[in-house]
Amino acid sequence: MMSNAMNRRDFLRSSCASMAAGSLFCQGRVSAEGPRPNVLFIGVDDLRPQLGCYGQSQILSPNIDRLAREGLLFERTYCQQAICMASRASLLSGYRPNKGDIFRDGPLFECVPDALPLNMHFLNNGYETITIGKIYHHHSDEKKGWSREAFHAEGDWEGRGYLSPEAIAAVEEYDAKNAKARRHGLGPAFEGPDVPDDAYADGLESRHAVEELNRLQDRPFFLAMGFHKPHLPFNAPKKYWDLYDPDAIDLAENPFAPKGMPDAAGTTWGELRGYHGMPEKGPMPDSLARQLIHGYYACISYTDAMIGRLLDELDRLDLRKNTIVVLWGDHGWKLGEHGMWCKHTNFELDTHVPLIISAPGMETQGQRTRALTEFVDLYPTLCELTGLPLPAHLEGKSMAPLLADPNQPWKEAAYSQYPRSSTMGYSMRTDRYRYTEWRSMATKSIKARELYDHETDPAENTNIALDPANQALMETLSPKLQAVFGIAKD
Repeated sequence: MMSNAMNRRDFLRSSCASMAAGSLFCQGRVSAEGPRPNVLFIGVDDLRPQLGCYGQSQILSPNIDRLAREGLLFERTYCQQAICMASRASLLSGYRPNKGDIFRDGPLFECVPDALPLNMHFLNNGYETITIGKIYHHHSDEKKGWSREAFHAEGDWEGRGYLSPEAIAAVEEYDAKNAKARRHGLGPAFEGPDVPDDAYADGLESRHAVEELNRLQDRPFFLAMGFHKPHLPFNAPKKYWDLYDPDAIDLAENPFAPKGMPDAAGTTWGELRGYHGMPEKGPMPDSLARQLIHGYYACISYTDAMIGRLLDELDRLDLRKNTIVVLWGDHGWKLGEHGMWCKHTNFELDTHVPLIISAPGMETQGQRTRALTEFVDLYPTLCELTGLPLPAHLEGKSMAPLLADPNQPWKEAAYSQYPRSSTMGYSMRTDRYRYTEWRSMATKSIKARELYDHETDPAENTNIALDPANQALMETLSPKLQAVFGIAKD
């Protein structure tokens, strides 16, 4: 409950009149008077909804689970493209990846030079805006819209964050043999040295975030903290590996491509194959797969502990009463499902993302919503929750009303896309189906279709688009997909 210093207002809808007096929000809107709420904006790289609060009992994520108990958990949120650069640029700008060809993964301000991203909008409206760690993918995008220079930790690690002598030696060997390669600094795909939390970047950066919370506590702030893990390589202190019994770790139940999957829909998971000891082609051996999953889990628990460090400091500083906390993962990640690893597809595993919003005064703490929501919805949501004007360019819909009524009718579908050379996969997730069209970028003609029935096939193991019985259904879905992506009618 908010302090008496907070302004009290009646709710806009009689159905919400029972919410407690003194609450900061009125039908999802901030009070026009009183302190402006802060925003703690937590991004996590490559985090699929593999968390305790999402029903994954094998995962130890007590701090994220605590945040879910203090906020609203979004069960069905989707990113707009399952790759770091485009997903983040879309989320922060409020544009879908078609805008300025964001889908090609260039820096936001090169794709859309006049972009007004979320952080810049907060800065322009009197907030101090701080970025720590990985929020944008491209460092050039950190040059605008922030009150201070971006903070990136510097430490004793080599290459991409290795600490063990064996890993560092492998990095040096790889770089010597691949001097002209696009990727450098690749060692093993995982390590678990016996080191403290602050030996890695996420520890140092979360410690800096705590320092910033102390500095900012008397002024309105938008603090963006971006965690690197569980992105490859799966490097985390040994104590987080020790939380899990490797013999109890399950492998993917569907290590095979979906029946009837078009070639464009899959990947050869090249992002992972470049690491030391990974197979250059063919399937992943079971023993190695189990080690990789173990490392992914360890990294989640490590990041969870660092998130706990931030939440604890918010509580200690008595800032939770006036701070909106948002936690998101930029896209999903495959752990051997469909015989694939990494992201880079339109499958549910890649596009389905975790999202939790905790706002002061909300009466839906600990509840969940099954509303179909998207990352482009975050920008207008935070504007509404903080009372900022909505920029005209936004393509999403504010989720703020869901904080008052999580079960109300909502979007008919969420939309994602992924390019393959000269072909674009446009995908929509409805309450029951995932429908994807693979279209020529030049002619917009359809080259292939996918349709998965989540009522009978939640793992998306069979593409039923080839069944003539589903033709009528696809003909009803296609115009909706075309309208969102601005595709000229065939």
